[in-house]
Amino acid sequence: MSQVLQQINESVSYIKSIYKDEPLAGIVLGSGLGSFTSEIKTELEIPYSNIPNFPVSTVEGHSGKLIFGELSGKKVVAMAGRFHYYEGYSAQEVVFPIRVMKYLGIKTLLISNAAGGMNKSFKVGDMMIINDHISMLTVNPLLGKNESEFGTRFPDMSEPYKKDLINKAKLIAAAANYEIKEGVYAGVTGPTFETRAEYKMLAILGGDAVGMSTVQEVIAAVHLGLPVFAMSVITDIGIREEENTITHEEVLQAAKDAEPKLTHIFKALIAQL
Repeated sequence: MSQVLQQINESVSYIKSIYKDEPLAGIVLGSGLGSFTSEIKTELEIPYSNIPNFPVSTVEGHSGKLIFGELSGKKVVAMAGRFHYYEGYSAQEVVFPIRVMKYLGIKTLLISNAAGGMNKSFKVGDMMIINDHISMLTVNPLLGKNESEFGTRFPDMSEPYKKDLINKAKLIAAAANYEIKEGVYAGVTGPTFETRAEYKMLAILGGDAVGMSTVQEVIAAVHLGLPVFAMSVITDIGIREEENTITHEEVLQAAKDAEPKLTHIFKALIAQL
């Protein structure tokens, strides 16, 4: 058995020793979106530091625990706090929790993030359904020897975000009278916010929003055969004329303000799984 499979088995065995139910959906919460967990009828919280081989989150706005419980009548596991390449983790460490959730039994992965808007029609507080991504600017977590138990050597990425989940989310948003954007997420390493020239370049390449997470997690999920749905909260506007700067505090506040709508969409989507 490879080292990564052994580590996953150790993590899963520990979790299953204290939580017996099998979650249907896994949820990854982005910067400033941790309050979503209050919607979960919590049955167990496990700090990342207690789980064998688990990384530990170091970023403000990420609390750092796995939450097990019920949402919309379905068993779920939520990551309150994710891992980022810019924290010094390897790409494999960043996606380790996704693989653990798969081995815990999840059938669908829902992801949220805070992102900078590059589409000129976007404004702060908008929510964007991710329908594709650009990942050339991040380290691919599948580099190295392929774990055939996870999936094929060359995973197809033509539909990384499942169209049927996107369509369901659009109907949910329309029924609630939410204005929802849709577009391409460009993944970068961070931790610097982009220069004005970088924002322009990413927009020319086809990006509507840019962020420092999600892409590696989605690649690992697709490799594992997991259907993915993801949404960005637009927390700042990258392509702008005025000479203003972006702060992490502003990003967290914008995410917090948009959180009730994102929560409603995630809850309704999980109810339909």
